[in-house]
Amino acid sequence: MLQFKWMNESSIEKTADCWKIAALPKSDFFCNNETVGQEGITPESLSNAPFYYTEVSGDFVMRVKVSLDFKSTYDSSSIMVMQDDKNWAKACFELTDFNTHAVVSVVTTNGYSDDANGCNVDLKSVWLQVCRVGQSFAFHYSADGENFYMMRFFHLPAGETIKAGLLAQSPTGDGGTRIYENFTLEECSVNNIRMGK
Repeated sequence: MLQFKWMNESSIEKTADCWKIAALPKSDFFCNNETVGQEGITPESLSNAPFYYTEVSGDFVMRVKVSLDFKSTYDSSSIMVMQDDKNWAKACFELTDFNTHAVVSVVTTNGYSDDANGCNVDLKSVWLQVCRVGQSFAFHYSADGENFYMMRFFHLPAGETIKAGLLAQSPTGDGGTRIYENFTLEECSVNNIRMGK
């Protein structure tokens, strides 16, 4: 049985296959290294979003169906893997600053975050998945929970055991409910990390 802990504790409502986590106002995980823009929205450096995680050793596949009410820019239901506060990565179903619903990924190494908008997804919910093989990771998304497509393949400086779980964020907004359904975490090694299986 998986044991979960909080980083930046919030409220959670659990039923058999559905977990609802409250995203807190002005909450995020992002390290922007003082980057600013004269126009548009530049994410602030924050590490205060509720992260509900378990510790996993070795290779694994974590998968969950996510949804939310898109109200403010960067609102998302997300998954995250973390070695420490300077080395982590997240995959998000997010309201982007282009006013689209998209699968988005952020990889942070040595305290520096990047930001990559993936495909726009015109759906009310999407499946997110992360696979680990050694220090290689891949994020995937799916419309149906069966056919997954790669969002991101990346390296993360990670020890044998890392944190993996659910992240609820609202960087520019007032928070809200983030919904996670049919969560699974399988300790295994995929044959093809890019395909996620």
